[in-house]
Amino acid sequence: MFGLDPFLLSLIGTVLLATFFPCHGAAVPVFKWLAIVVIGVMFFLQGARLSRQAVVSGLTAWRLHLLILCCTFVLFPLLGIALHAVFPALLQNEIWLGVLFLCCLPSTVQSSIAFTSIGGGNVPAAVCAATASNVFGIFITPFLVGLVLAKHGAQGGGVLNIVLELLLPFVLGQVLQPWIGKWAQRNKKLLSLTDRGSILIVVYAAFSDAVMQGLWHKVPLSQLGMIALIDFMLLACVLILTALTSRAAGLPLKDEIAVVFCGSKKTLASGVPMANVLFPPASVGLIVLPLMIYHQIQLFVCAVLARRFAARTAQLESKQSVGE
Repeated sequence: MFGLDPFLLSLIGTVLLATFFPCHGAAVPVFKWLAIVVIGVMFFLQGARLSRQAVVSGLTAWRLHLLILCCTFVLFPLLGIALHAVFPALLQNEIWLGVLFLCCLPSTVQSSIAFTSIGGGNVPAAVCAATASNVFGIFITPFLVGLVLAKHGAQGGGVLNIVLELLLPFVLGQVLQPWIGKWAQRNKKLLSLTDRGSILIVVYAAFSDAVMQGLWHKVPLSQLGMIALIDFMLLACVLILTALTSRAAGLPLKDEIAVVFCGSKKTLASGVPMANVLFPPASVGLIVLPLMIYHQIQLFVCAVLARRFAARTAQLESKQSVGE
């Protein structure tokens, strides 16, 4: 739980490969089109794996789901904008765009559910909330990113790219879900490896372009430290606010745990492909740096927090059993 995520190690290895052996010349358009294809396949498989029943079954807990969605798509962007307003010179402009892009992303699925389970929280609600976040994120994230880009005078991918590369494959996967959904669920582990392989291809292409543009001359080690600091501040604020808001709303502890873990996560798996679609190729490497660092910080901090929640849950259940 406290070590480096194996997938993050793969990402670091891919970044190092792109640093020392970036693709160039005739290989560039090949990797560009390969990245587009694997992104399409990835979102198609996400649509095929998504159980409609998992979404429908949790709609009754509307207060909990609304709270998580507000944390993901309202609280995060507002905190990102506030941090940028307070510390505008702390990070380079493109890296600040990466932080704001991170704030616009949906929640994770696997780790949100896993940490909710470890903490003794409402797992069915976490499944529904994380799933809903990812579905809505396909529509909401590009819209939020568009607002952020417009405010910062930057340009991103057009609506047509988003529809063709993200939304259309996802919808197609959902349409075919009754026929291929069971196959996709049976082969979830294999398809998960396929997803991760797709992300590594996108990361290699993005960082190759960035390295050729002088990425590591633009980002000194001190800047990486500042990214980690901003990411940690962002996560700490969200964790505190989600816990306080859950208690103010009168949610039971199990629901509070689900809100804290689902509302504080940001997806690396969907974030990297989305960045590849939404931003110019030369900017993607810089923009995904805050997300990659946040990914590891959230795993470490939430691992500690999950164990504390587990102790609280066990203590509460013990008191209830004695009371009975």
